[in-house]
Amino acid sequence: MAARTKSAKDRPSYRCTECGWTAVKWLGRCPECQAWGTVEEFGGAPAVRTTAAGRVSTAALPIGQVDVRTATARSTGVPELDRVLGGGLVPGAVVLVAGEPGVGKSTLLLDVAAKAADDEHRTLYVTAEESASQVRLRADRIKAVSDHLYLAAETDLAAVLGHLDAVKPTLLILDSVQTVASAELDGAPGGVAQIREVTAALIRASKERGMATLLVGHVTKDGNIAGPRLLEHLVDVVLSFEGDRHARLRLVRGVKNRYGATDEVGCFELHDEGITGLADPSGLFLTRRDVAVPGTCLTVTLEGRRPLVTEVQALTVDSQIPSPRRTTSGLETSRVSMMLAVLEQRGKISALGKRDIYCATVGGVKLTEPASDLAVALALASAASDTPLPKNLVAIGEVGLAGEIRRVTGVQRRLAEAHRLGFTHALVPTDPGRVPAGMKVTEVADMGAALLALPRRSRAQAPRSEEERR
Repeated sequence: MAARTKSAKDRPSYRCTECGWTAVKWLGRCPECQAWGTVEEFGGAPAVRTTAAGRVSTAALPIGQVDVRTATARSTGVPELDRVLGGGLVPGAVVLVAGEPGVGKSTLLLDVAAKAADDEHRTLYVTAEESASQVRLRADRIKAVSDHLYLAAETDLAAVLGHLDAVKPTLLILDSVQTVASAELDGAPGGVAQIREVTAALIRASKERGMATLLVGHVTKDGNIAGPRLLEHLVDVVLSFEGDRHARLRLVRGVKNRYGATDEVGCFELHDEGITGLADPSGLFLTRRDVAVPGTCLTVTLEGRRPLVTEVQALTVDSQIPSPRRTTSGLETSRVSMMLAVLEQRGKISALGKRDIYCATVGGVKLTEPASDLAVALALASAASDTPLPKNLVAIGEVGLAGEIRRVTGVQRRLAEAHRLGFTHALVPTDPGRVPAGMKVTEVADMGAALLALPRRSRAQAPRSEEERR
């Protein structure tokens, strides 16, 4: 009986690799962080230990006496990236840049490395996915060759740390963190333990040397950053690189930033010669034409705190099948369906239900905020009546299922951006606030009042507003 009984010291215990929760038996799902398949056996039950007080590395100071000069951001040479970072790279900061394959992460960071090297800052670019010659070919194409830019192709963590001792850079770029592994640990590169060890080692090196570090990260098919959630907690800044590979536009969003705001967005254009920042990207989202075309309407969307004028296009044709098509690009299909229902019920436009509907944005931009509802509804109404909207009109507002036009945030910033680009007329919800001088702003309370913006030929299809009904 005694031989079959194990002491607590010999019994195995289990730990979650995501959050560190421990248990005496295995579970398929961690009850602490709700992650599946992360509970692993790691030996005997943890012993109770006490930690004695030790020698401090630096004495504690009153917060007013702490020197902030060591945390001053240094520009990357790319203004759009500086905007998202909060002014630039802080010495010792570790930044994770994540995005889909082919979106342009390596091209942007190679450009950042070259600009830092041009300022006589030693920069080390470690590639773990490509050979050094492949990176050199890209550097020649985007003109990112500099004497102070050092290039190494390594997949071993110890070799990367050895390069840091030899080069002594002020900026390190690692492409990517999922392909580097430590020989001290078991497991393939990209595993939970390997990513944790590689990231922790590079963070220690960055803090000790005052070296800024940019890590490239992979994403899963769902768009989330691959690897343990702990990776995002360890680094100082997390940037998300977004964009459609069939379009030129690329967006860099701040997901986490210990040194600045997280509601900034940087806009870039990817082309054959590399990637360039767009200080005024609205031109990508507009179609320049001399004659107004039915089925188009302009709106102003907010990407973070940045207003962008974008164009919504709609096309309606007679359907040849019993179930008409509903096709969207750059817009949420569910919100387009809602606008069709509102136009049919509240706007009395009955021809839409039996027609094929195609709705898209220009330039590859994605409109997800409700402030674009009014522009989508007017574009559909314009396409259905084959009547173009006024050329210099922008429409801003959220449309409710009762047909009301609801207020949205940042109306004044949106109107100021539209006025700067030469638009003279705007449809907005009631009480828009301060209006730019010289711009005609029409307040609309419901869909009936908004449809009156269409020329006289289609006004017969537009119902009266709520005030006119009374």
